[in-house]
Amino acid sequence: MRKLIRTALILGPLTAGVGAAALHLWPIGKSPSAEFPRGDALNGAYLARASGCVSCHTNFEGDGAALAGGAPLDTPFGVFVPPNITPHPDAGIGRWTIRDFAKAVRQGISPDGEPYYPVFTYSFYATFSDQQIADLWEAFRTVPAVAKRAPEHDVSFPFSFRGGLKLWRAGYLDMPNTGPLMGTSDAWNRGRQFVEGQTHCAACHTGRNIAGGLKESETFAGNDDLPGGSKAPSIRADDLVRKGWTEGNLAFALKLGIMPSGDAFGGSMAEVVTYGTAYLTDADRASIATYLLDPEGTGAPQASVASPVASTVDHSAMNMANLQDPDDSVASSELELSGTPAKTAPRITPETTPVAVKMGNSTMGIVKTSQRRPRPRPDRVMREP
Repeated sequence: MRKLIRTALILGPLTAGVGAAALHLWPIGKSPSAEFPRGDALNGAYLARASGCVSCHTNFEGDGAALAGGAPLDTPFGVFVPPNITPHPDAGIGRWTIRDFAKAVRQGISPDGEPYYPVFTYSFYATFSDQQIADLWEAFRTVPAVAKRAPEHDVSFPFSFRGGLKLWRAGYLDMPNTGPLMGTSDAWNRGRQFVEGQTHCAACHTGRNIAGGLKESETFAGNDDLPGGSKAPSIRADDLVRKGWTEGNLAFALKLGIMPSGDAFGGSMAEVVTYGTAYLTDADRASIATYLLDPEGTGAPQASVASPVASTVDHSAMNMANLQDPDDSVASSELELSGTPAKTAPRITPETTPVAVKMGNSTMGIVKTSQRRPRPRPDRVMREP
């Protein structure tokens, strides 16, 4: 059945012309919970960073306000603009209810019942708990409302036909495999939740077919056709090990953007680190590395391989302060959303003494002001180790 649907997607113009009315009436989604627990804004801010909400819905290069709309994404299907998700009643999501929010995040369906384009990575958030939804909701409600609506998508027919997205959902929408695996460690299972869920690594590191669906046979094998012409290398375990990655230097790279070769991440991965993984705790970054290097949960040690000289150094033990740009140093205990990475995770007690970091006008996360770190360079071309 799925093969038939995927074939219909490739013949998109025909299906849109013949079955438009039927697709419009095709019901999708299910009703969210009637009641949600009380949310925690700090936990929500942490989850928003990990899940890419902040990096996607904030135009940092354009000095945009937090969550007021992201930079345009140029894809083969058109140009998509992440919308304003501040609590403004007209330009943002201020008129939404938490049930509207839950349906959008977990199911990719708008309050009007229309499907969102899969450029919004909602499929990876499908297993978010009611508590996680409530935490995110509470966090977003504290962000200053911005009255300017983000520009509309620039998408031509047949991709502009929203009803066709219902076919796409039937053909390609899957639940993320984030559940615990018996016999594996807590760190491995938490890493799985990040990699397969909120940090949605497959969205960039897996190739896509002509309909924009992820190629199941190429999971984590890399993608040479990202929006804006960026590329993502393979993050399959064998390839990572062959290039000198270990749990230690991979976790370190997710913190500071420094690869085993000593070079720095560039392109879209630099943005992932700068606005996302740099805000995670050391334990969570280590859990991501644990899972990526052993995705089957076998617990087998990785084979040693010949690697560049720099990759033999344990970067996690290095003092990288000498690489820090003076303008990038941490000097304030009240930093804006685009500033310094957080140091605590949801419901995890931090080992360091934290101070408040601000997201707009409200306390939204935790930072350690003594930390100094080099920034990855988003303007650089990504280089593989």
